[in-house]
Amino acid sequence: MTTAAAGGADAVPPADTHSSAPPSVPAPRKPSGGPSGGPGRRRGSVTGTRKVVAALFLAPALVLLGALVVYPIAYSVYRSFLDQAGTGFAGLDNYKALFTDDTIRTAIKNNAIWVVFAPTVSTALGLIFAVLTERIRWGTAFKLIVFMPMAISMLAAGIIFRLVYDQAPERGVANAVWVGVHDTFAESAGYPNAHPLPVHPLKPGEGGSFVTKVPVRAGQPVQLPLVGVAPAKMPSDARPAKAAAAEPGKITGTAWLDFTKGGGGRPNVIDAEELGLRGIEVEAVKDGKVVASAKAGPDGVFTLPASADGAELRLPAKNFREPYNGVEWLGPTLVTPAIIGSYVWMWAGFAMVLIAAGLAGLPRELLEAARVDGANEWQVFRRITVPMLAPVLSVVLVTLMINVLKVFDLVFIISPGSSLADANVLALQLYRSSFGTDADLGIGSAIAVLLLLLVLPVMYVNIRRIRKEGRR
Repeated sequence: MTTAAAGGADAVPPADTHSSAPPSVPAPRKPSGGPSGGPGRRRGSVTGTRKVVAALFLAPALVLLGALVVYPIAYSVYRSFLDQAGTGFAGLDNYKALFTDDTIRTAIKNNAIWVVFAPTVSTALGLIFAVLTERIRWGTAFKLIVFMPMAISMLAAGIIFRLVYDQAPERGVANAVWVGVHDTFAESAGYPNAHPLPVHPLKPGEGGSFVTKVPVRAGQPVQLPLVGVAPAKMPSDARPAKAAAAEPGKITGTAWLDFTKGGGGRPNVIDAEELGLRGIEVEAVKDGKVVASAKAGPDGVFTLPASADGAELRLPAKNFREPYNGVEWLGPTLVTPAIIGSYVWMWAGFAMVLIAAGLAGLPRELLEAARVDGANEWQVFRRITVPMLAPVLSVVLVTLMINVLKVFDLVFIISPGSSLADANVLALQLYRSSFGTDADLGIGSAIAVLLLLLVLPVMYVNIRRIRKEGRR
């Protein structure tokens, strides 16, 4: 106490031996991301590892892409500048041949027809089917039926339509329908290859007709026998021929098939089993003019008026023309439209399904608002439905355009050998030029390059559309 008091205020207090000094604050650590390593190096190593792993995963795909796509394209371009043997440089001669050879020019023309009509018709039918089946109860079943041809291969479809377009109506469905409609409005009866024998009272006339050797007289029945018609080709309602009765002031007669099945018949005599030439036309001709005409009945009997007295009877050439067998679908004129029809049959279902999916996503309130405002169904379809479906329609159209540029199977299978050159397309010509005994790989490679150049603009439009859709 005394010491503390004496010291007063100036006295230094004794140190407290029990108190501890405040802890020292450690200096902050400097980042070690410099050249010596540390976290910076760790981040770089992770990024590099990721790139290596990504490259390893992409390598198989890149190898396949290079082997199956890049190399064939590059080699085709290179080979297109060589000659047929592949040993000499041909320059642009192979490309000049594409536009000077008639066969290849036909293929280019047909490809243009395919690109214009096949995708357009398929897309239009798909749009119509999708819109019309949207509100009906059995729309799903109808869509299933229309889409079913997509499950059939091109080979099978080609075989089917080769039979559909067969020229014979008893085998080809298209001509069976066409002939049925034609015969409903125009009789199609004829006796091709029918002709008289030298002992018959007929002789050849002008233009394939047959005329009587002597003029006819009223009241004297006339006989007009013919041969050369197979019994199986006779009309189904033909009856046994009957001798015509004489009629005063008129010309009567019988036109019949002077042939007895199994033999034993007599010429110029109507035997019991011989059939009348039903429907055959008989004309009475005086001074080169037809004064009367008639058609034979089922038993071959015909009657002409008194004006035919003293005339020559003529069987005109139209009696002997071939019966109507329909349209030559696979002939040089119609073979390309016929094959396009088979393509549309297959791919209209594809277009319908995609368009129906887009149609299901349309906002219904807009359609209903238009109907409330007084728009009819055609106006709703034309001004609202089609514009809103434009992206889907462009997808379908572009896809089908790329597809038809490569069409090969249908043309090769459906078109007969006589019309193959008229139905030729670039993909088929590529095959014909590249394989076979007289193959020219230079021209074949030039055709392949031309096909690539034709596909590239369509692919560019498609890629541009996809990018635009991705930015929305």
